[in-house]
Amino acid sequence: MWQDSTSAYGASTSSASQPSYYQAAPVEPLQFYGGGVDSNGAAAYAYPGSISASGAYGGNIQSQAGWWTAFGTGGIEGEPPLLEELGINFSHIRAKTLTVLNPLRQVDSRIMDDADLAGPIIFFFCFGISLLFSGKPNFGYIYGVGLFGSISIYTLLNLMSERGIDAYRTASVLGYCLLPMVGVSAINIMITLEATFGYIVTILSIFWCTYAASGIFTAVLQMNEQRLLVAYPVGLLYGCFALLTVFSGK
Repeated sequence: MWQDSTSAYGASTSSASQPSYYQAAPVEPLQFYGGGVDSNGAAAYAYPGSISASGAYGGNIQSQAGWWTAFGTGGIEGEPPLLEELGINFSHIRAKTLTVLNPLRQVDSRIMDDADLAGPIIFFFCFGISLLFSGKPNFGYIYGVGLFGSISIYTLLNLMSERGIDAYRTASVLGYCLLPMVGVSAINIMITLEATFGYIVTILSIFWCTYAASGIFTAVLQMNEQRLLVAYPVGLLYGCFALLTVFSGK
């Protein structure tokens, strides 16, 4: 028996008799990723996405840093930090908090140009947690009074002033100025406020919150001659928060 070198049609099947365009393309050798030898003498290959014996991923992958890098740019040039994208600026929160804690100093008229709700949310949360620890779980009342009060103050300010103010800044000012009431609720964890001392401290906190909020509103809206008219509804709002702080409702 022999092998026929021709096909059934009489054509030769050898590669030598085929035209140039029938020639097979040259086969490139397989490319292997360069490996090395580790300290133990074993081969240490680094395929992209593979895990080596040491538990590390192969390829050009940078080492992971701490958890706080999630709030930064992650090494991407021109990318703003995550907190900045969320509108959280701790330097502005600190400046507004100090303004509330020292209401006797002159208020900058541009302090609310960068209004935020990060600080007010933190203060409302601390206020509710303090009341919870003192046996007064009034989260629903806090949110209800805060929402209704913000809408009411927003409506009154826009009716009284020519410049007007948006609801976002109104809620931000009222939330920041709640800070003295947060301190009173923290005191209520240790001692009861249903006594003479508690009434005095609560009244002082109402005046403190009202004075700070009315000062910021009048400075932003440039209506200093109407400060008492602004302070009256604001004082009523903080008086509701004081009632939630002092009395348990039992």
